[in-house]
Amino acid sequence: MSTLSKKRHAKLLAVLAAMALCLGLAFSAVGCSSSNGDSSGGTSEPASEASTETVQFTDDAGRTVEVPATIDRIAPSGHTANQVLLTMAPEKMVGLSQELSESQQKYLGSEIDVTSLPVFGEIFGAKGDLNKEAVAAADPQVLIDTGEMKDGIAEDLDTLQEQLGIPCVFIETKLDDYGAAYEKLGELLGMEERGTELSEYCQQAYDEVTAVMETIPEDERVSVLYLLGEDGTNVIGKDTYQAQVVDMFANNVAVLENASNKGTGSESSLEQIALWDPEMIIFGYGSIYDAVADDPAWDGISAIDNGNYYEAPGTPYNWLNNPPTVNQVMGMQWLPRLLYPDKFDDTIADVTKSYYSTFYGYDLSDEELNELIAKATPKA
Repeated sequence: MSTLSKKRHAKLLAVLAAMALCLGLAFSAVGCSSSNGDSSGGTSEPASEASTETVQFTDDAGRTVEVPATIDRIAPSGHTANQVLLTMAPEKMVGLSQELSESQQKYLGSEIDVTSLPVFGEIFGAKGDLNKEAVAAADPQVLIDTGEMKDGIAEDLDTLQEQLGIPCVFIETKLDDYGAAYEKLGELLGMEERGTELSEYCQQAYDEVTAVMETIPEDERVSVLYLLGEDGTNVIGKDTYQAQVVDMFANNVAVLENASNKGTGSESSLEQIALWDPEMIIFGYGSIYDAVADDPAWDGISAIDNGNYYEAPGTPYNWLNNPPTVNQVMGMQWLPRLLYPDKFDDTIADVTKSYYSTFYGYDLSDEELNELIAKATPKA
């Protein structure tokens, strides 16, 4: 096992040690047996024949997992899975990884009352704060992990599955193939039609923008910085996991040694930003977009002087990153249309309406649309 895997594995064991002690009996009563896949949960009524039937499912970590043939109750492993499942099967979710903001509830609450769901926390990630009692009480049939394929993920999920006593599966999500992830989820959840709908949308969007980018030579791509933080001086470094969308469409001039893969980026300075002097700056949602024009400290930076700076929309999630998951499907349609508007037959407004309707089941009014993209469209 790699050093990274050992660290994640050790952290996982530490998080779950208490779970094994305090919830062993609880999960044996309400959980799904790893040997027979029974996820009926409650003890007051006998499980039906349909609920005890299981099938073999091969996840993207190459693990063959026994899961219920019919899955109606799912739990996310953390924030990335939370976001993916809210677009795929919100009605099947028995809990969330984190509380949703008011603006998120607006878009994500069309299928269910998301405010009524318990919050579990996350098993992986910086906090590792999974609330075991909340998971037990919600009685999921399966826990779903999504995101980047990392060293040791199979071992980590085997350990998690053994401790929880319910099936745990991994679905890989990649910028160049979100379609495959949705097809896999459709297979797992018995939602093939929904999975195909989202898969085809993702694939069409990716194919369209990559075809456009093939017509733009590398040396003609716009130089860009993606800046975040209270001072706007944190930067998303080139070739990091958080920079995938920016790197795909622009010349990301933030070339750093040991660039951070965190959603907060790497610390930088105005002096360094001035040296990079990009043609365009994208500010993260909630950064200092509104203040830079009147701040003399930013004078002399070409993108600011020329008014060629924008803010990435952030509701219900940031279009570019943090977490880098299916929100990027919106980002990979937005950013190239911002950078090269003449290369497309439709507009940012068009793809925004389509994405929100397809992924969130939310039809934006003209007023809502204009507010959402006010800082994200080419300036006249």
